[in-house]
This record gives sequence, structure tokens and C-alpha cells, in this order.
Amino acid sequence: MDALGIIFSNIHDESLPELTAYRTTASIPFCGRYRLIDFALSNMVNSGMTKVGVITKSNYQSLMDHIGSGKDWDLARRHGGLIILPPFGVKESTSLYNTRLEALKTATGFLSKSTEEYVVLSDSDAVCSMDYTELLSYHNDNNADMTLVYFKANAERIDGNNNLQLIVDNDGRVADMAFNVKKDMGEVCLYANICIMRRTMLLNLIQDAVSHGKTHFAADILAANVNHFKIYAYEHQGYFTRISSLQSYYDESLKLLNKENRDSLFGSGGIYTKVKDSVPTTYGTDSVVNNSLIADGCTIEGKVYNSIIFRGVKVGKGTVIKNSILMQGTMIGENATVNCIITDKNVIVKDRRLLSGSLNHPFFINKSTVI
Repeated sequence: MDALGIIFSNIHDESLPELTAYRTTASIPFCGRYRLIDFALSNMVNSGMTKVGVITKSNYQSLMDHIGSGKDWDLARRHGGLIILPPFGVKESTSLYNTRLEALKTATGFLSKSTEEYVVLSDSDAVCSMDYTELLSYHNDNNADMTLVYFKANAERIDGNNNLQLIVDNDGRVADMAFNVKKDMGEVCLYANICIMRRTMLLNLIQDAVSHGKTHFAADILAANVNHFKIYAYEHQGYFTRISSLQSYYDESLKLLNKENRDSLFGSGGIYTKVKDSVPTTYGTDSVVNNSLIADGCTIEGKVYNSIIFRGVKVGKGTVIKNSILMQGTMIGENATVNCIITDKNVIVKDRRLLSGSLNHPFFINKSTVI
């Protein structure tokens, strides 16, 4: 596939302040052993893309620790491969970017030196398995200038403030866009923040927008050019979700306890992540595990129900874990009860503690907290 990829790692950090206090959106742990960026990276690699630029802004040490040279995604290459694009990538940059368009401005050097014909732009908060070769074929079949990926969603269940509705005509062309999705609109076509266009066209759009003082990619480039360019919409029909709040992170994580959802997400292609050689999980004689995902390197001596347990977690004797997400290195003492809780990494909960949130309002415990 003659295309390069651009992934935005920080663009939605403000939507997930609890999870991005020490990391980027791209490096948020997900589903027991993955990070959110794994899905965007894997989709690009599985589609034959061999050059991917990751635009960063701040807090990206954990992201660099995770992706490294890109060898776990077969992107450790002499030419192309995985390239980190830090802030202040151009001489004119004097402050950190605040918008997607400003972020793209810092990557103009990377785009100019590349030779691929097309570029795929993707956010890092999209959890899906997608073949971009089909997207490119659809793009070329319609002789489109841009093709935007969308998914259908019930307006009542949409959260966050980064929602762009596409109004699509019968031919698949985008006729209009709306930034405010009303809750009574029923099923809508929601832009997935994934698009494809020619690399030279993107460069021209960035340079023109910057020269005219424009800052917003969706409003100043996409919506402003609906009637000037041939913008088509491509529906992703498989599993798709966006992590746009702590509640959505909790809900979408627990949905993957359903085998049908896991098969839909992981079954069509490989989702790669950083490989860690850990010992198998140890289960005590009185332990009970039901409808849960348990990573390697754990010690489970209590009871775990409907939960996601990351690597290296320890659950003491007599302890009950329900409807919770425990990130790497969490240690739960003996005879404790943990219900509807999200722990960040290396949290310690001592013996006989009772912690509970609710399904519609999980309680979050910050990294390295001792309770």
C-alpha cells in the first residue's frame, strides 16, 4: 500500500484527565495487555504500510517506552518504519500545539520528505480492526479528494465533545457536517477521525490554512470544503469504539469480556503489542475466576468476577474483585472487597479494605496510591 500513516497521540488528552495525568492518550493501558495506540499501529501494519509517524506533544515518555523502535510491529526498518514526531518540529513553532491542524503543521517536514502517494490520518483513541487497503480502493473508485471513515452510533449514547456528524447522500458523498449531535437524533453517522487523501493535497491544505490563520482541521478544512472537494464517507461496519471519557473507558473495556466482541475486534487481523516475557499467572487453591481477563505474571488467591486484570497484579486470600479494572502492578491485600474500581499502575490496597463505585460511575485510584 503506497501510503504513510500519521497517528495523533495527545489530541484527546483533555477528555481523559484521570488516565492521561502521567501518559498520552495513545499509551493508555487497555484490555489487560495492550495500549490504545496498538490498534491504530496494527491496522496500518496489517494494511501494508511501512512508514508511520506518531505526533507527540507532552507526557510521551511512557509512549516511547512502549513502542520503542517499533520492532514489535515490524516497523524497525532502515528506511521508513516508526518515527516519533515531537513538538516544535518546524522553525516557526514557538509553543505547544492546541489543535489537530497545529499538530499537523509540526509534521510538515516529515510529510515533505516522504514519497508515498497517500496519507492516512488516525487518532489513537479508536479501538477497531480495519483494513486500510479497502479504504484506499473505495477512495480511488470514487475518484475522491478525501475519504472519511465513519461508524453508526445511537445519539443518546454518544459522550465527549469531539463528535462530528457526517450527513451522507445516497452515493456515499458527504453533503454536510454537524458539530453538535442532539440526543434525540437516533442513529447518526459519526466521524471516526480516520481519513485518507493524497500526501501532496494534505501539505497544500496545511500551508494554505496556516497562511490564513486557520487552526481547526474539522471546521476550517473538512467542513469548509464540503462543497469544494469530493469528500466521500466510508462506513466501518466491524467492531468500533472510541475512548472519550473515563466512563467510556470502563464500559468499553468490560464489553470485551463478551467473547463475541473480542472475536469481532481481534479475530479479523492481528493486534500487536510490546512483548514481555513473564511467568504464567498463579492461582491459589481457593481462588475463583469467572468471566474475567487475566494477564500473565499475576498471583490470584481470592475471587475475581467480571473484571480485567493486567500483568503482575496480586489478589490476596479472601479478597473479592467485581466489575473492576486493575492495571499493572496493583496489589490487593487479604479479605478486601473491590467493586467497580479502576486502579492505575502500582496501586496498593491494604488488608480488609472495602472500596466500591458503581457501574455508571466507577471510582478511579491514581497511580502509586496506597489505601
